Amino acid sequence: MVIMLLDHLRETWFVNYVVTDPIDANTILPIIGFARFVVSFCAPIFVALTGLGVYLFGINHTVEETTAYLLKRGFLLIAIELAFLSPLYWGIVPQPTFWLQVIWCIGLCMIALSLLMRLPRPILIAFGLIVICFHNLLDPIRMTQGDPLFPLWAILHQRDTIALPFGFVAKTTYPILPWLGVISLGFAIGNWFRPDVAADLRQRRLLLLGSGMIGLFIVLRLLNIYGDKPWHVVDGDAIRTVLGFISLTKYPPSLLFLLPTLGIGAILLVLFERINDSKVVAALAVFGGAPMFFYLLHLSVLRIFYHSALAIWGPNNGKAFMVDSYYWVLIWYAAAIIPLYIPTAWFARLKRRRRDITWLKYF
Repeated sequence: MVIMLLDHLRETWFVNYVVTDPIDANTILPIIGFARFVVSFCAPIFVALTGLGVYLFGINHTVEETTAYLLKRGFLLIAIELAFLSPLYWGIVPQPTFWLQVIWCIGLCMIALSLLMRLPRPILIAFGLIVICFHNLLDPIRMTQGDPLFPLWAILHQRDTIALPFGFVAKTTYPILPWLGVISLGFAIGNWFRPDVAADLRQRRLLLLGSGMIGLFIVLRLLNIYGDKPWHVVDGDAIRTVLGFISLTKYPPSLLFLLPTLGIGAILLVLFERINDSKVVAALAVFGGAPMFFYLLHLSVLRIFYHSALAIWGPNNGKAFMVDSYYWVLIWYAAAIIPLYIPTAWFARLKRRRRDITWLKYF
């Protein structure tokens, strides 16, 4: 959650510097390229931990109760994306757009998981692995607006724009097919976190899983034949060569995008469990204790500040107000953490104190 703030600050104040997907190592500012790689960990870990969290929820609830929770939470997330988050950007983009982004994606994945979780664990694992490992074989399939299945394919695997009535459009920023594999595997490893599983056994499994995924990524990336767009050595520029190696497709997430992000995520789970008593982990856990509240809060604050700056100083880059240096983004990032932490900590305490208020658990 904390790392995610960095990218959203860039999207608010430095969006005049175009970041392609994957990034172009030949032209990108190196500081943005490496920052982009760091924030790439957010979405895969969000989705995987959603699956894991559902499994842990199901330990103390019936299948029917877990299904009801998934459906309620899933449809709520979709409603938040469409009715709250998308309108935050209206007035900035040229036409009203429904941005089908990560919240929409997680919502749909939770609805799908209400069915997938009923599969036997081996079949669920096989489903997740097949989707993640082989969905790139579907990349050559491209549909256009006139095709009958275009809207469905755009939602599943093709990042595109869907025309809607009354001049609205929907942009499928997060096609959900590979994310279904991620949330399924997150749910499937849930039994590693059962109370009766020893911590050292769980940690060994996670370390083996994480290191194996990172190793497989390195091998496949060096082979340069499958899983993402090819990379190449940038003559005389080691930094851009490294950037090219880690420049990976996020929309939808390629196999090579998911291998290092989820692999390092598994290793981070071990690290945070081992230093669980530290003050740093306790502080970070506050954001995890109220994730949706923090998500809505920080995006709303950024929109308010952006529109205020635009109203006061007017556009300085065509139709937008932007800063001229990425270092301003880093300064504002450091300055925003504590002010956003305070209300988030208050809401997290409220959730723990008022468990009788049912709707609070969804935020």
